[in-house]
Amino acid sequence: MSTYKLVCPHCLGPMRIRTSEGTHIFLRVAYLQCRNEACGWSVRAEFEMTHEMSPSGMANPAVRLPVADVALRRAAMKSADDQPDLLDQMEMERAL
Repeated sequence: MSTYKLVCPHCLGPMRIRTSEGTHIFLRVAYLQCRNEACGWSVRAEFEMTHEMSPSGMANPAVRLPVADVALRRAAMKSADDQPDLLDQMEMERAL
């Protein structure tokens, strides 16, 4: 499992989530603090789920997000690893 690394934009040091709260099924508000004691910057952040990258095997009818387009899935794949995207391949085959 990968962990999202939060980086302070001021000192480029690591940040931590001090606390967070769910405000909506797709939105979480978090309060972050830089771990560098000399910096100490703190901020409020919002983490929002915006697009479905792949369907759930245990779909909840209350969860309805737009399906990500090919470009968005391709960008996510580049940042995750070099594994090919099956949905991209299927769309390219249909286009031929």
